[in-house]
Amino acid sequence: MAAVSAQRRQEELWDAMLEMTRSAQEKNSDPIHWAIRLSSSLGSAGVSLPSVDLAHLLVSHICWDNHVPIAWKFLERALAVGIVPPMLVLAVLSSRVIPSRHTYPTAYRLYMELLKRHAFSFGSLINGPYYEKVMKSIDNVLDLSQIFGLEACEPGILVVEFVFSLVWQLLDASLDDEGLIEMTPEKKSRWATKPPEMDIDGQETFSGKETERQEMLHKANTSMAIEVIVAFLQNTVTARILYLARRNMPSHWVGFIQRLQLLAANSVVLRSLKHITPEALLQLTSNNRNVLTREGKTVSQQEFHAVTAAGSLISSAGQCHGASQSALWLTIDLFLEDAMDGSQVTATSAVEMLTVLAKALRSANSTTWHDTFLGLWISALRLVQRERDPSEGFVPRVDTCLCMLLSVTTLAIASIIEEEERTMEQTDVVVSYQRKERHSQGKRRKDLISSLQQLGDYEGLMTPPQSVCSVANQAAAKAMMYISGLTAGNGFYECISMNDMAMNCSGNMRHLIVEACIARNLLDTSAYLWPGYVNTRSSQIPRNIPSQTPGWSSLMKGSPLTPSLISTLVSVPASSLAEIEKIYEIALNGSEEEKISAATILCGASLVRGWNIQEHTVVQITRLLSPPVPPDYSGPESHLIGYAPFLNVVLVGISSVDCVQIFSLHGLVPQLAAALMPICEIFGSTVPSMSWAGTSGEELSSHAVFSNAFTLLLRLWKFDHPPLEYVMGDVPPVGTHLSPEFLLLVRNSQLACSRNSISDQIRSKSLSGTLASSPVEPLFMDSFPKLKRWYRQHQKCITSTLSGLVQGTNVHQIVEALLSRMFRKIGRGGPLTPTTSGSSNSSGSAAEELAIRLKVPAWDILEATPFVLDAALTACAHGRVSPRELATGLKDLADFLPASLATIVSYFSAEVTRGIWKPVFMNGTDWPSPAANLLTVEQQIKKNIAAIGVDVPSLAVGGSAPATLPLPLAALVSLTITYKLDKASERFLTFIGPALNSLAAGCPWPCMPIIASLWAQKVKRWNDFLIFRASQTVFHHNSDAVVHLLKSCFSSTLGLSVSQISSGGVGALLGQGLGSHYSGGISPVAPGILYLRVHRYVRDVMFMSEVILSLLMHFVREIANSGLPRERVEKLRKTKYGMRYGQVSLAAAMTRVKVAASLGASFVWISGGVSLVQSLIKETLPSWFISGHKLDQEAGDMGGMVAMLRGYALAYFALLCGAFAWGTDSASPASRRRPKVLGAHLEFLASALDGKISLGCDSATWRAYVSGFVGLMVTCAPKWVLEVDVDVLKRLSNGLRHWNEEELAVALLGQGGIKALGSATELIIEIGC
Repeated sequence: MAAVSAQRRQEELWDAMLEMTRSAQEKNSDPIHWAIRLSSSLGSAGVSLPSVDLAHLLVSHICWDNHVPIAWKFLERALAVGIVPPMLVLAVLSSRVIPSRHTYPTAYRLYMELLKRHAFSFGSLINGPYYEKVMKSIDNVLDLSQIFGLEACEPGILVVEFVFSLVWQLLDASLDDEGLIEMTPEKKSRWATKPPEMDIDGQETFSGKETERQEMLHKANTSMAIEVIVAFLQNTVTARILYLARRNMPSHWVGFIQRLQLLAANSVVLRSLKHITPEALLQLTSNNRNVLTREGKTVSQQEFHAVTAAGSLISSAGQCHGASQSALWLTIDLFLEDAMDGSQVTATSAVEMLTVLAKALRSANSTTWHDTFLGLWISALRLVQRERDPSEGFVPRVDTCLCMLLSVTTLAIASIIEEEERTMEQTDVVVSYQRKERHSQGKRRKDLISSLQQLGDYEGLMTPPQSVCSVANQAAAKAMMYISGLTAGNGFYECISMNDMAMNCSGNMRHLIVEACIARNLLDTSAYLWPGYVNTRSSQIPRNIPSQTPGWSSLMKGSPLTPSLISTLVSVPASSLAEIEKIYEIALNGSEEEKISAATILCGASLVRGWNIQEHTVVQITRLLSPPVPPDYSGPESHLIGYAPFLNVVLVGISSVDCVQIFSLHGLVPQLAAALMPICEIFGSTVPSMSWAGTSGEELSSHAVFSNAFTLLLRLWKFDHPPLEYVMGDVPPVGTHLSPEFLLLVRNSQLACSRNSISDQIRSKSLSGTLASSPVEPLFMDSFPKLKRWYRQHQKCITSTLSGLVQGTNVHQIVEALLSRMFRKIGRGGPLTPTTSGSSNSSGSAAEELAIRLKVPAWDILEATPFVLDAALTACAHGRVSPRELATGLKDLADFLPASLATIVSYFSAEVTRGIWKPVFMNGTDWPSPAANLLTVEQQIKKNIAAIGVDVPSLAVGGSAPATLPLPLAALVSLTITYKLDKASERFLTFIGPALNSLAAGCPWPCMPIIASLWAQKVKRWNDFLIFRASQTVFHHNSDAVVHLLKSCFSSTLGLSVSQISSGGVGALLGQGLGSHYSGGISPVAPGILYLRVHRYVRDVMFMSEVILSLLMHFVREIANSGLPRERVEKLRKTKYGMRYGQVSLAAAMTRVKVAASLGASFVWISGGVSLVQSLIKETLPSWFISGHKLDQEAGDMGGMVAMLRGYALAYFALLCGAFAWGTDSASPASRRRPKVLGAHLEFLASALDGKISLGCDSATWRAYVSGFVGLMVTCAPKWVLEVDVDVLKRLSNGLRHWNEEELAVALLGQGGIKALGSATELIIEIGC
């Protein structure tokens, strides 16, 4: 009863208020007096003001029985004195007036006048006591939550929806008034722009002479509606609120923009307006107009962002750049050079990593895609130029560099362009009503074209290596033929030579790049018409085009695989995917001879230099290692046994250093490993009772096939690194997690998510049905029990001494047989020549018996090999076997089963690590002596690292201190020296060479220089390579030397080195490559090259990040001291932050600071990968800020400038580290780790701003870091902000506001997504008041 009574009293109250209004209206009372009486009456009745119910009452009173001027005046006065909520009144009016605007045009005009007066004043709303109640009422009136579909219904979110709805209603009304609404996709407005039933006898209908006046009024209303729309888009507060709508309601925003574009394209009224044009209207909603972009209020902030926004490649792209904008791309140079290290085979595609890196640098440097693509091309070209005259050795060479330039870089750019154009296809739904239809080319594709056109200006990088000059000439000839209107098939280009061309028409690297882009549909042949692309006259074009050429064109026409054709196809790469598919079909379905020939062809030039289709070739070769079961096959053994000659051709064909590295660059290592494991399992379990004829006529056994597969498999993980990494308790260097299990896990993961991979989508898009991937099951080590058993034995051998050999077992018998074979020529008897009862005394029968005893599976031999090696080393140590006999016996074992090299390496490495064997004297009598050239090696090592400032320990030996090596290491190096440098031995030296290098690098000084001396005596042309390897070990044993090396990298890059005359930049950091560039000796190796080859051997990677951080801070001060004129120091000292003077110098200093931070971030990422970056951001940086790092007294003359620069350097450094590791978007798998680490770091920042954490660093450094890092995150990595807890964002925002950084606070919340939308809106309104 009480509730009913209260409701009755409320109804009576509002009836009385309505009657008071009608009475005042009839008496034509003063609106002010009416408002005062109404307010007094409501107050006496206990009604809180402003009143939601009164707003509904007054609007209902007007619409439409009292649509008279005095009623509108009453409403306006009620708004003015604040007895009704303005926003609610506008919401109710919009729902009533806009649908009836044709019937009541003056009401529509009055509504828009009220919009202009009250729709931009939100301060009183959000600060009022009934904020939430008013917004809920607005939501009920306009159904905002239902229309926009946002789950959260916070008042701030409703404000965004309300403002968006006001503008959209006016837009749809304007389109409807001009008859354009039918041109929208929906053919109607999403808002109520017409009443349910038009009242043609309404109050303001006209006839006769009044019709013209009515039309003029309607046109005037439409003009005013457009002007109000413009006002909403121009007003600071509402424009920012609409920007929030654009970011958080993208699908609705697309529909809104489509209508706005329709209005701009077709509105007659809009074109008649004087103060706004269609183009200006569209510019107000352009994607390039970020109204939340922070505009720092201090001079320091403005300088910082002015510098970080600059990104043009303004300097030469030669070898020396200086600390200019082009040096900001040095991370790409470092990544490319690091990927060339043959000792590191990665499980991740270089295409994907380079794509992430390019996008991260573009965002961080605020550059265009034109500059990004140009930076990529220039960095890759510099890599090729550094390898023009490479030193010989077991390292990737020119072919890998060209793969990086013409395949990997091109594919990375293709994925970036594909990403944009795929997005364009999804978002460009309706274009029919726009003035201009969308071009087929995206912005990124156009930027690629412009970057390639500009690339021709860098002539110093365009000279091709000698090995590909003819290929470049063919590319140039192709363009000349096109320009001249001549046509020729591939056969012409296969046979054309330099002799056929005019000398001024020779091809260059740009011709090869353009051909690579054309092959991947990034360009078309119009590129041939670019000015200066070719330089020739039609009279110089060769006319003697052959009618038939024995090459790929012949194969495509159906020619059989004759010896001459095979020879040509092996040496000439395929030019199209169709050609590769053709040869792949033959490899699958041809005769036995044809299959082997096709496999040989695929592993030839098409693999190494078929850059345009290389990503497909490596996939096909990998599939060849898993041939299908023949339809008529039956038998107990695996069908792979029958493919032995075929598989062996493939295994040998891809065993070179360059080939393995090419598979690695394309991310095929996990798949290749998975394909090799079944071969190892099956052929290693097979008794060598049968043999096949090899391609060269040699006898091919199951042991040979197994050895080729097994040694190749081991090269795909860090098998060759010293056992010390596995037995010590501290954290091992990055990359030691590579193992057979890990590779299988990566392979299984790649298969599971391949459909989501951009590179996989691009690859599969161009594959034909023949190459379509078939369903593949996941693989695990349990699928390969023999391999798993060997791997467990390998790990056990590393971690513990050898034991477990039992007399009379099969393993014991094999050990005896192997020892007898290895040392059968020893005539003095002993334990190494065991006798077996019943054996014959004749040497012939003994050899036959030995051969029978060793006809066992390869896995059994590998199981016995550690015991054989232990016995051999023990015999040598006790003098029962001479060093020469030991080396000969080891070579015999390796020749018998080359796969045993793996066990030899692992066992000897473990024994060296354990340190239980006495060193042996390398005296030239028992063991080979390095004395002949050891002093020369010492001098060359000193020259190599002369610029670093590191002392090289003396190598002087002789007399009482002869050269010594641990016995197992001496045995291993003696074994390697016994190999001849021929084609047959190359793949085994390629396997054992890096292992020897890794082992020697972990041994005490001067083991590696001794080994380098021994090998340099054997192969003089390897001298530069060996000296460089020996030079690296100086840093392996001295952490201070590594610090000096890093310091040299920074000083060289920044042009601050006193030991050399250089402007710094990439040229000073990475130099010209290795080799004897100075006549008569070795040139100093660039510090960056040295570091990239040393960092993998530094065990304490946490130490590296701390050193890099310390050096960055040191060089920021060096930059500040050298970047400003001395005469300005006194003036700078007098200012608060040292910023009021010398701003031009500050910009130059800031650019160099960015280069230093970029170099530091690159080294952290390359040295430790994602793990080290996460440790840096989560632990190292917070610790640095908490501990005392205030400037010393020597820096006092620079005031706060050094402190401020340090903060900005750290901000850029931290952002780049995260961007390299995680990417700026969510495309990288590593991005899944980002929210936790980034959240923890921002929680630290927020807690420090809240005063919960005491800091030890300079306050100017802290402020610069926080504002710089947050600002860079907002502008360069907005997707990061979406992953941060909204409470942390609010706390950061509040802290920034206390620093008078309101714009940054708004930008931070504005990027926080739906969860921060309400808070962002309220902050925009608060600071806009």
